[in-house]
Amino acid sequence: MDISSRFATQAYAANKPATTPAQGDGGTVLGKAEDFAETLRASETTAIASMTGGADAHSLVQALAQTELAVEAAVTIRDKVVEAYQEILRMPV
Repeated sequence: MDISSRFATQAYAANKPATTPAQGDGGTVLGKAEDFAETLRASETTAIASMTGGADAHSLVQALAQTELAVEAAVTIRDKVVEAYQEILRMPV
């Protein structure tokens, strides 16, 4: 894992609100995907509220930062999965 990938995942983990998953599936891949989607939904809701005057600029910036970190972490994971798949393809049969 390169240094930027490590910082992206650490920053996401540090800035993510400490909440427990409602269904108890936060440890699975599906749970993580749902958690990622919830982060995006919450940021979108905050952005809409900010545009209509229902949220302040600080909460908008915080929501955008969480979204950016979530996307960076997802891209890092995707890159690692693709890299592992390519390594498997290069293995001699």
